[in-house]
Amino acid sequence: MSDGALSQDEIDALLAGVDSAGIGSGPSSMPAMMSGGGGPDEDRRAFQDFLSANTGAQSSNLSMMTGAQAALGDPQVTFTNRDALLGQLSDTVTVVKADFSSGFPGEHVFVLPEATARKIASLMNKEDNIEMDEMAMSVIGEVVSQLVGTQITDLTKRTNNKSIAAMAPEAANIKKAAAALPAGEFLSALYRLDLGDGAQHQMWELYGGGLASDIARSLNGGTANTQGMPAMGGMPMQGMQGIGMPAMGGMPMQGMQGMGMPAMGGMPMQGMGGPANVQSVQFPNLMPRATHQ
Repeated sequence: MSDGALSQDEIDALLAGVDSAGIGSGPSSMPAMMSGGGGPDEDRRAFQDFLSANTGAQSSNLSMMTGAQAALGDPQVTFTNRDALLGQLSDTVTVVKADFSSGFPGEHVFVLPEATARKIASLMNKEDNIEMDEMAMSVIGEVVSQLVGTQITDLTKRTNNKSIAAMAPEAANIKKAAAALPAGEFLSALYRLDLGDGAQHQMWELYGGGLASDIARSLNGGTANTQGMPAMGGMPMQGMQGIGMPAMGGMPMQGMQGMGMPAMGGMPMQGMGGPANVQSVQFPNLMPRATHQ
């Protein structure tokens, strides 16, 4: 008859069941953890839906700014790295740095072939054969600022994160080898761009790996790693002192029970902030009373 203890065979069977469920098992679980729980494919799909939903508004903005019948196609979203991306770029590119500064802080970069950037700047300045000088870079920066503004508005609605902001875009026309791209693996969104001239234009939008994971997690209903500590048991964090303990003045003992501290005879804690009619507790005398003859 069993004494209630598990046999070695039963223990082995339980461990096998845990392993087959994929809990902490091998490399297959690593991509999900690295990308914030959803995995690269789920992150990519979340970005695909989000960015595609904004191309209509962005096409309208481009048309108004350039005076052309501009259209931005739905992006092709992939995860890539510097070497792979450089292989797709022309020798000279216009790189626009527009990092997210709050809400989802991280690297955010736009890359346009020089011919595409030149065409946009020419349309906006109503000038053919425009020089890719400081003024042209300012114009390209303004275009990117409009694109990012549209995205931030939609991203705020989708994630309810009202602190999202980006830095003012900084554009530079440089050799692709000198382009400051996000480190490691990053998310790339490749857009087809129609500027009304019959040419095939392209634009890349890049999100640093950490930024992409945080945004995708929020788009998928999770919480990004940009939030502070949650309140404990509904207690506001303002009461936390420098030593990490909650202030107890004015807090009833019922609020302490959720932290494993029992209430002492139902006595409220208001008296701990100062003298407030506290009566001493009478304990029974446990020692035998001496008697005098």
